[in-house]
Amino acid sequence: MYTRMFLDNGIRLIAHPMRSMESVALGIWINTGGRFESARLKGISHYLEHLLFKGSRAYSCRSIKESIEGVGGALNAFTSEEITCYFVKIPADHARRALDVLSDMVMHPLLRQEDIDKERSVILEEIKMYKDLPQSYVQELLDRLLWPDHPLGMGIAGEEESVKRINRRELLEYSRLHYTASNMVVSVCGKFASRSFFKDVAQKLAGVPRGVKNIAEPVREAQGAAQLNLFHKETEQTHLALGFHGLRRDHPLKHAAAILHIILGANMSSRLFNEVREKRGLAYEIGTQLKRYQDTGAFIVHAGVDNRTVEKAVGLILRELAKTARYLVSEDEFRRAKDFYLGQLRLALEDTLDHMFWIGEASATLGKTRTLSQVIAEVARLKRQEVLEVARYLFKENKINCALIGPLDGRKRSIEKELRFPR
Repeated sequence: MYTRMFLDNGIRLIAHPMRSMESVALGIWINTGGRFESARLKGISHYLEHLLFKGSRAYSCRSIKESIEGVGGALNAFTSEEITCYFVKIPADHARRALDVLSDMVMHPLLRQEDIDKERSVILEEIKMYKDLPQSYVQELLDRLLWPDHPLGMGIAGEEESVKRINRRELLEYSRLHYTASNMVVSVCGKFASRSFFKDVAQKLAGVPRGVKNIAEPVREAQGAAQLNLFHKETEQTHLALGFHGLRRDHPLKHAAAILHIILGANMSSRLFNEVREKRGLAYEIGTQLKRYQDTGAFIVHAGVDNRTVEKAVGLILRELAKTARYLVSEDEFRRAKDFYLGQLRLALEDTLDHMFWIGEASATLGKTRTLSQVIAEVARLKRQEVLEVARYLFKENKINCALIGPLDGRKRSIEKELRFPR
């Protein structure tokens, strides 16, 4: 069972003792990220995340890392579209140390001008790195098609122009407005003394101001025809990202969408892996991915395909997607997909860090957390018809979005001809 409580200033705390473990995983989650940024300040959430590791009131940049790594722990953070998370996994007898470091980083970052200037250069190099990785950059090109002129359609790290213009005053103001108790969740899993640890959390974070909960710009999906984004680059293979607007994070058909993802491209038993790679040898890497946000989502197919057979690969992928919108999946395939879904979840929740992510993300984004037994019961009630319903909702010809990176000059028209479902 999970323990949930609110601190006096409104910070949400969720905890799961795992007494048989020898570690503790702790996360501090902030309800902010890429979709809460203006175009002018694009990348500021990610920029601020980097800077919190450069020193705080009680810890220097070096001591932040040495305090955790010096006892065998691991420290990191990530920024996504809707959340930012700072986390530690550490031997259980050093849980208090993890709390000390993370809380001081979040509450009292130094944000010195010299660090801001140095880290700007680091982030600009990071942006260049991702643009040099076509399997990564093609996802950004797809996002621009799915959510044009919206923060979700812009890269998390920002653009070179926006990162160059962000200044210290704006970073301090962004931190003041977003790093507040109303936007904060603390999650902890592992071996810890619950009562004393909860008391420590309350004391450490008591000074976080309540603030106002962030509100994201809503999404407006108004696509009327298939869209293609070609980026010419002399690569050895063409990198493909094919996407459709999907379901929001807590949609009633979320489990059915996950089963569809597993059947089509989540593992080596999937249809796309079998048809595109095993049977025809058109790709080395191919799979599917779900993106879920508070009011929208995406179903994505990603692949690296032979430059000579891009049109063939695109047509084949769309034919396989169309089958799931036309016919019920078999009982055997449905059962195997559900078993894979629940099996992967069970394995993940054995780990203190993965379990901390599970309860922390749900608490931060949904304000609630399902237990494993609740998910098992929900999946047991799932019907094949619901998977068909999701496929029919997703896979519509006027909703196709395709981004490609490769040596494709002169082939736009031939690729566009393939962006249709079979009649």
